[in-house]
Amino acid sequence: MHVKRGFFITVEGGEGAGKTSAIDAILEQVKARGYDVLSTREPGGIPIAEQIRSVVLDRNNTAMDPRTEALLYAAARRQHLAEKVIPALEAGKVVVCDRFIDSSLAYQGYARELGMDEVFAINRFAIGDWMPDLTVFMDVRPEIGLARIRADQGREVNRLDLESMTFHNKVREGYLQVLRRFPERVVRVDAERELDKVLEDIGQMLNQKLPKRV
Repeated sequence: MHVKRGFFITVEGGEGAGKTSAIDAILEQVKARGYDVLSTREPGGIPIAEQIRSVVLDRNNTAMDPRTEALLYAAARRQHLAEKVIPALEAGKVVVCDRFIDSSLAYQGYARELGMDEVFAINRFAIGDWMPDLTVFMDVRPEIGLARIRADQGREVNRLDLESMTFHNKVREGYLQVLRRFPERVVRVDAERELDKVLEDIGQMLNQKLPKRV
């Protein structure tokens, strides 16, 4: 049986929620608390999962069936977990991951209407008991998040960015459902405010969840 000695933090949110800024702040604060930290992302983080990412997010793959999409995300998640995340947690590191299982619940389970229980089932097969210890949900209304993306000339536009506003609104609703379902680990951050207030909230959250190492 695997023993998890580390701490697993995931950062979630819709398009343009500011996850990158949140992750940078979390990494800095976790290091300041004396922990070894690993930063990674989904889908991706390792070569096999990055290859799956390129298929899932390819703007030409508009014919992709929603179940295919959900299964590809779960497959990438499994390989990433087995190859990178689990070894780091077993070594006692703090792992900070850009997206994890809750993305699948919100995007495929709720917005694609595959059913959150059904998507949760295939992901539990993929990840076993390796659930996050803390999930930071960066909550932003889609019209604000997508406007940020349009203003950021350097950001790649992927297949999900091209979805309708109705879809993005459903993604946010899906995340709010996840928040209600897992209140013990998911913490909502109002990501529409100034960055310093957002980062202050994240710092307080880490103070409660991750004590300083003496």
